[in-house]
Amino acid sequence: MTDFFNINGELIAPGQRTVVRVPIGHLPVGTRLDMDVHVFRSHKPGPVLLLTGGIHGDEINGIEILRRALKNGLFDELRCGSVIAIPLVNVFGFISFTRDSTDGKDINRSFPGSSTGSMASQIARKLTRQILKYCTAGIDFHSGSQSRFNYPQIRYTERHASAFELANAFNAPFVVKKTPLLNSLRKTAFDMGIPIVVFEGGETLRVDDFVVESAFDGLKKVMNHLGMADFPVSTLQSRVLHKMSWLRSGCSGLFYPEVDNGSPVVKGQLLGWIHDMMGNVSKPVISKSSGYIICVNNRPVVYSGDPLFNIGSA
Repeated sequence: MTDFFNINGELIAPGQRTVVRVPIGHLPVGTRLDMDVHVFRSHKPGPVLLLTGGIHGDEINGIEILRRALKNGLFDELRCGSVIAIPLVNVFGFISFTRDSTDGKDINRSFPGSSTGSMASQIARKLTRQILKYCTAGIDFHSGSQSRFNYPQIRYTERHASAFELANAFNAPFVVKKTPLLNSLRKTAFDMGIPIVVFEGGETLRVDDFVVESAFDGLKKVMNHLGMADFPVSTLQSRVLHKMSWLRSGCSGLFYPEVDNGSPVVKGQLLGWIHDMMGNVSKPVISKSSGYIICVNNRPVVYSGDPLFNIGSA
């Protein structure tokens, strides 16, 4: 590994901390969009930890997690190594209250990217070519989409032992084996031999303190694990889940869950009700498997086939 990081033409030496403003495009009115890359380097060599939030612009929890980490000086006194923190990757999606970048393109389906593609593809290329190449590990912070609230969980790539170690070190309530999506940041990192885990917590367009604190604690535990810090932390019992299955609605109507997110369930258990609009018919939602609720759909109106609960099992 070179002594200097070269990000957008700016050389960053060991012992230096800076914010590099990487241009990613312009709005039609001419306003320039920049991606702020916060770099913290210790004088002592060590791991390079990449932290990304807001790849999906409407997933605010990840942005708040890294904002809070920066505000609290979490990376100011590294014992070794470097941290590259990007609280908001998808600036356009954030200011537009949308998941995607321009042209409806998903940055997390656009890796490793192209310099002549969509804005999403160009951002992915800059992350891959200018930043990811320096990293030895990473955490990508996400939330559930479309009003689906993910209970705090960390997802790792099977067949990547160091990713599993990273996930265990994070010590979220649930550790979930999940195949990386094609053209995602995690898949590109996997192909480069870099372990990146994905934190999932909360839902879109909401900031949830329980989720943020869970991730904040997990981040400190990972930094301890990598020898970058020695934060006082507590441990909790993580449950490792190897399977996830969606329980979907069998009809349309008003949805009322009756179980808490994160709770254990058994096959045949009543999980909620779906009522018709006239109040004449109520249909129970019955669990088809045993395990743990790791996601609940918070949308009050559902259609037949809509996902209601995600149930994880060992």
